[in-house]
Amino acid sequence: MDWHSTALMAAGVIGGGTAVAHGILLQRLIVRRIETLLVADEAILRRLIPLLLQFTTFNWLLSGFALIAAAMWFGNEVQLAVSFFAGSSFLFGALGALWGTRRLHPSWILMTAALAMIAFGVMPAISPSN
Repeated sequence: MDWHSTALMAAGVIGGGTAVAHGILLQRLIVRRIETLLVADEAILRRLIPLLLQFTTFNWLLSGFALIAAAMWFGNEVQLAVSFFAGSSFLFGALGALWGTRRLHPSWILMTAALAMIAFGVMPAISPSN
């Protein structure tokens, strides 16, 4: 395993770890508050809102697992495809968190670090081979 694959694995660990922390905090701080505001007649919203809010958590966690798997078991082409998928998701999260917080915050800092590692990790896949 080379440094590029290690960087992809590290990006997966950072992205997946950020997703888990995001999911726990989202459930505790936002979903529970929203559920207390809803009345019993809105059962559909009680089921739907937590799923929609946790969708990004699931996407980031899946992206992290995919990066780790691509780095361990697959070649450059698969690594590039997985990195594009995960990177676009992490970029959206980083920009959204930066826009939402407008200050230093672990969420966008960690996602940006994962993006930098993804960029380093896919360098062999995008460099011209002779």
